[in-house]
Amino acid sequence: MENSEPAIRITLLPRDTNSQGTIFGGIILSYIDIAGAIEAHRQTRMERFVTVAMREVIFHHPVFVGDLVSFYAETVRIGTTSITVRVTVEAERLTGLGERVRVTEAEVVYVAVDENRRKTPIKLSPEEKAQIENRS
Repeated sequence: MENSEPAIRITLLPRDTNSQGTIFGGIILSYIDIAGAIEAHRQTRMERFVTVAMREVIFHHPVFVGDLVSFYAETVRIGTTSITVRVTVEAERLTGLGERVRVTEAEVVYVAVDENRRKTPIKLSPEEKAQIENRS
């Protein structure tokens, strides 16, 4: 992920810890959702999305207080009303050695909705859609 720019980068704080002293998984999940939504908005310019699925989130390594955590997002697929975004999470350890570890990844599915919260088509030209999907 070193050649791409993260959708979000944040240092997590003591208030984000669980009873084990590591960062609570729910905090990471909420940032995954936000990072994916940022990517969905960037790619489609749609105003409203709702999260409908977060596929298989497995935490490979813990996140510690003070880690610099980066959330990288890329579009996987765009359907008629939905967009699937892959979010990869990396932590740069506070140790000063620049150690980076992949913490987790997930695919998040969003559905575009209108002002009445009903599904609405994602309006992209065939060229825009092909260009986005060819990058993944």
